[in-house]
Amino acid sequence: MYDRILIPTDGGEAAKKGAQHGIELAAEMGAEVHALYVVKLPGAPRTVYLRDDEDDMRTRYREYGEEVTAEICEMAEAAGVDCVTAMESGSIRENINAYAEDHDMDLIVIGAGYRGQFGALLGGTAEKVVRTAPVPVTTIRLRSDD
Repeated sequence: MYDRILIPTDGGEAAKKGAQHGIELAAEMGAEVHALYVVKLPGAPRTVYLRDDEDDMRTRYREYGEEVTAEICEMAEAAGVDCVTAMESGSIRENINAYAEDHDMDLIVIGAGYRGQFGALLGGTAEKVVRTAPVPVTTIRLRSDD
C-alpha cells in the first residue's frame, strides 16, 4: 500500500512526533522514508552589505537541514527502515507537494504543532499541505499538553 513515505521536518517537536509515526508506519509496511527539509529564506536583501549575511544564513540553514534530516534517518535506521534525505529551497508547502509528486511518494506524514485557538483559524504548514497535496496526508498533532 505504501512503499515511499515523505516526512517533512523543521526539527521541532511536532515534526519529531510526526517522524516517529511515519517511521513506525514504514516499518509495518516495509516502506522507505524520505526526510525532507525546506529552506525558506526571507526575500532578497535590499543592500549589497547584507549579501555576506545572507550567504552565512544560507549556510546555517543548510547545516541545520542536514542535521534534522540525519536525525530522522537515525530514527529510521534504528527501526530497520531505509531512509533518504533531501533538502529544497523556497516555499515550504510547494516544495513538499512537488517532492511528493516528483519522487512518487505514496503518503506524506507531517507533524502539526499546537497553534492555539486562534492560530487554527489561519492554518499552518500542515493544514496547507493537507489542502493541496497530490497524495494522502497523515497529520500528527502536537497537543497543548505535549
